[in-house]
Amino acid sequence: MKIVIAADTYPPDVNGAAVFCYRLATAMTERGHEVHILATRPEKGPTITEKRPEATVHRLRSHSVPTHEYFRICFPWEINPEIKKLIDQIQPDVVHAQCHYMIGQGVLAVAGKRGIRTVATNHFMPENLDPFLPFPQWFKRIIATNSWRDMGKIMGKANVVTTPTPLAARAMRDYARLEKVLPLSNGIDSSNYELADGEIIERNTYPTILFAGRLAVEKNVNEIIEALTLMKTVPDAHLEVVGDGEQRTFLAKLAKEKGVESRVRLLGHVDDAELRNAYLRADVFCQPGTAELQSLVTLEALSASRPVVLANAMALPHLVDNGVNGYLFEPGNREDLANKLDVILAMGQDDRAAMGEAGHAKAAKHSHVKTMDTFEALYRGATAEDYLP
Repeated sequence: MKIVIAADTYPPDVNGAAVFCYRLATAMTERGHEVHILATRPEKGPTITEKRPEATVHRLRSHSVPTHEYFRICFPWEINPEIKKLIDQIQPDVVHAQCHYMIGQGVLAVAGKRGIRTVATNHFMPENLDPFLPFPQWFKRIIATNSWRDMGKIMGKANVVTTPTPLAARAMRDYARLEKVLPLSNGIDSSNYELADGEIIERNTYPTILFAGRLAVEKNVNEIIEALTLMKTVPDAHLEVVGDGEQRTFLAKLAKEKGVESRVRLLGHVDDAELRNAYLRADVFCQPGTAELQSLVTLEALSASRPVVLANAMALPHLVDNGVNGYLFEPGNREDLANKLDVILAMGQDDRAAMGEAGHAKAAKHSHVKTMDTFEALYRGATAEDYLP
């Protein structure tokens, strides 16, 4: 098949949606399909096309925004004529939009007019846009309401609509009025994060908490730093933070103010090999984000057999069984977070390993192969009803 994936965010962007699109393109190319990506150009300039191992990537002209260091926006009057031209040149069998904003909206509109099969996947919550919007909270709520409404109108025209978790599907039904949304995990290849035979990862000499992801407001990484000062059983715990974003300067300042600067390492962006090492040398993974539709980084940590401490918000409760592979904590409650981290870090090595094994088993249910098999079937004509109970 010829497959067009419309991605408002794509590498070099670093976030869950961008990573998923890259893995999707890679899998479909490996299965013998011709894959084209329509994505924002990460710098100023006209639309260009580049050949990459995973796909032919068409980078559409885009513009920077003053409220974010790497987020880009596309103007419909600039990109829509180019989208039409590209779709007519490629003649795809199916288009798969990853969002209802900008590029996704334009591609779904053109595909609908051309009678091309369409799949739409939602990776976003309106709250994810908060850091980019310099408006008061009451106005952001209006924007969120309108965003849900637009999602329903735009994605409702697709042949199939998916989202990573049942909770996200419920939210789309309640707020976007989309009735038939197929919950379909982004998938994870757990074997990538397992220790190979004879492999040794040098562990830190101190108890280590790991966070990985964008350093955005809704990730609440500041709560982990503040929790460090409240830990009583394991008061010498360190925090490693993998990722970058608009909160990095603030987090460095906060660690200094709280007197834990020597115990907080902001590692920035790292390659896949170093990220894997970070998972494997950590003692516990923490995700305090409150707008997670699935959280690929949590699935990666579980695949590396790490216990987890997750905020009891959005889709994160689906990834933890309290006391079995980790704990949930009350969002915003630093004391509760500190207590849960204390419990896991104070465990004996065998007990913590047992928690990690339970987490690995949970991650294995989100099979990468199963996810890609399902998307391939949807591209060929399967419907959401074929998979919904």
